[in-house]
Amino acid sequence: MSENNCFTHDKPEIINIQNETTKNNYYRKEIWTGEHLQVTVMAIPPKGEIGLEIHNDTDQFLRIVQGVGSVYMGETKKDVKLIGYANPECAILIPANTWHNVVNEQNMPLKLYSIYAPPHHKKGTIHKTKFDSDLAED
Repeated sequence: MSENNCFTHDKPEIINIQNETTKNNYYRKEIWTGEHLQVTVMAIPPKGEIGLEIHNDTDQFLRIVQGVGSVYMGETKKDVKLIGYANPECAILIPANTWHNVVNEQNMPLKLYSIYAPPHHKKGTIHKTKFDSDLAED
């Protein structure tokens, strides 16, 4: 088990995903990347959002650990609409080629983890803020 947050990417790991997610304060932090999937943890600040995005070749699984997120999805950018609210009892399943966004409309950080298949971000990715993430995408 990894105790010091120094994950050995591409190696088998046992982690406490709840703890890794709740203690994370970065917008996005990659914690494990294999050949076919990747795990990141995220902290969306109060009134913040993941941001409207689409992954053409990547399916995504989001799991809320703390807070409630408003979930928006659509087949096209124009079709994006609120589909519901996700809390810590929910998983959000996003097929490739689906526009999506999660908005934190609460006054506390929204903590979640994301599983991408195949991996979407470089190993070691840390985006301290959404702004940093947006810059990295350009």
